[in-house]
Amino acid sequence: MSKHLAPKRVTVPDIVARKGREPLVCLTAYTTPMAALLDPYVDLLLVGDSVGMVLHGLPTPVGVTLEMMILHGQAVMRGASHALVAVDLPFGSFEESPEVAFRSAARVLRKTGAQAVKIETSEAMAATVAYLVQRGVPVLGHVGLRPQSVNLDGGFKAKGRSPGERERVMAEARATEEAGAFAIVVEGVAEDLAADVTRAVRVPTIGIGASAACDGQILVTDDLLGMAEQTPRFVRRYAALAPQIAEAARAYANDVRARSFPGQAEVYALRPRG
Repeated sequence: MSKHLAPKRVTVPDIVARKGREPLVCLTAYTTPMAALLDPYVDLLLVGDSVGMVLHGLPTPVGVTLEMMILHGQAVMRGASHALVAVDLPFGSFEESPEVAFRSAARVLRKTGAQAVKIETSEAMAATVAYLVQRGVPVLGHVGLRPQSVNLDGGFKAKGRSPGERERVMAEARATEEAGAFAIVVEGVAEDLAADVTRAVRVPTIGIGASAACDGQILVTDDLLGMAEQTPRFVRRYAALAPQIAEAARAYANDVRARSFPGQAEVYALRPRG
């Protein structure tokens, strides 16, 4: 009898090899059940710091801690056996120095078993990316709209709409690639700029609010599923689960109050003796 073979997990070289080929399919995940549902269909699962807003009710990702990311990274790894799993390094866990970034990244990879970390990158962070890569830490970069800079930007604002911003985003992407990142998330930039960035760098780009010309796409899964009342304009909802969940809760509450739940089908009967 042949032994059951576990599915081959996507690797960093697999992601790199997809440059200019079949688009990469990426989604966020924060829990074991959701990771298990998404895993067969995606190439990369990102344990994003968006977990702070999606699951913990924070107004921005700035309040997310390394401990939170590790906890959710462990949960996702229990549910994923195919997709490459990358975990965000949250605000304050990598900016101080390359050494601090390495300690944070090593802790995340060691405790979760994930394959990579993601950091919001810039020209100033290129040295940190290189430091991590040289020490065996695969890095997924992130340019354009950087959610961890929400306080500096005064909100979640699209980038690359002025000549100066376009030059800055392009410089960020090139510096991130040259530092050794295996792929780059390009978020919230003008469509033609995302296409230009994709042509300019040799590693895959993963768009979110960017362009179909990117080498892949990522969305926050809860946005895709219609779990929030409002979503960014770049989101396409593939389901509307929020009203279905609310309706299920309403029906359950009505049945409990009417004492129609539990019924005979949901209770245990005394076993006859003998």
